[in-house]
Amino acid sequence: MHHFRYDNAGVLCAEGVPLPVIARAVGTPVYVYAAATLRRHYRVFQDALQGLDSLIAYSLKANPNLSVLRLLADLGAGADVVSGGELDRARRVGIPPDRIVFSGVGKTESEIGEAVAADILQFNVESVAELTVINRVACQAGRKAPIAFRVNPDVTAGGHAKIATGHRSTKFGVPIARARELYAKARAMPGIAVTGIDVHIGSQILEVVPFRSAFRAVAELAAGLRADGHDIRIIDVGGGIGIPYGEQPGLALETYADVVRTTLGTGTRLVFEPGRLIVGNAGVLLASVLYMKEDSERRFVVLDAAMNDLLRPTLYGARHHPIVVHQSETWLGRSANRAISSSRTHFCRRSQPVTS
Repeated sequence: MHHFRYDNAGVLCAEGVPLPVIARAVGTPVYVYAAATLRRHYRVFQDALQGLDSLIAYSLKANPNLSVLRLLADLGAGADVVSGGELDRARRVGIPPDRIVFSGVGKTESEIGEAVAADILQFNVESVAELTVINRVACQAGRKAPIAFRVNPDVTAGGHAKIATGHRSTKFGVPIARARELYAKARAMPGIAVTGIDVHIGSQILEVVPFRSAFRAVAELAAGLRADGHDIRIIDVGGGIGIPYGEQPGLALETYADVVRTTLGTGTRLVFEPGRLIVGNAGVLLASVLYMKEDSERRFVVLDAAMNDLLRPTLYGARHHPIVVHQSETWLGRSANRAISSSRTHFCRRSQPVTS
């Protein structure tokens, strides 16, 4: 986040551009992203994966902004999509279909048809019911759809109960104990080509132990499937690498990459689905202060941005650090009240810095 800094006049800038200039040009509320931060995060992760046959398939659900996607596409990123709309966005910015994986538990028949026609790299299948639909759609198109089952290794991980997806009580994936049986069923379907295995155990994971447990289970499964005659060419390890918030440190990328190397080895193409890791602190929500309300025992700052512009605090109890754009003003004090009358006070919410 070091590409958002105060200048000598005490005005917050994004890569040297004063935020008030952006506010006057496009209005508020507005999301402002630092391209330099996005590029740095992508390259730091890429460097950590040196020596691995890897595809970084950026998870669009983290931020589907077309300009962000176009920047990542130019860096060589693939895409992890969960809807037809996200598939369309990935293709619009030039991400090749053979770098796109389709995840998500609720793929519709029409979305599956679009992905089959696009000839994407892989469907990450969440259920036998979904597999049946993919097979039917692929047969109707005269094609074979490449698939991997998302396996659930019953590993609990993640920074919040709502983003822990790898334990048995969640809706995600198929039980890993049934995987060989289900892969045999898939192989018998004429519209299906078995290509890989998928696993994703949660988000904002700050320790390597859950990753190590899950990846070991996947490696064991891959060996068993190959012994059964399946051509397992791809292992999709999902995302979930924790980033720092406030005083809480993130998971070191080198440590994570070492776990991947020691559990899954280097002989298989590996797909990574980072989202928050790339965009988690690359931007700010820029808003204007409308009113100061001090009629109760608490002081409130009323903005032109609302909870629909920043849902995470309500959904996940996330904390986004509020800051003023002009250091000379304080949104809790009299100087902010004076500035409101001149319509120049702005206010940001952002996550804490996550990279040095």
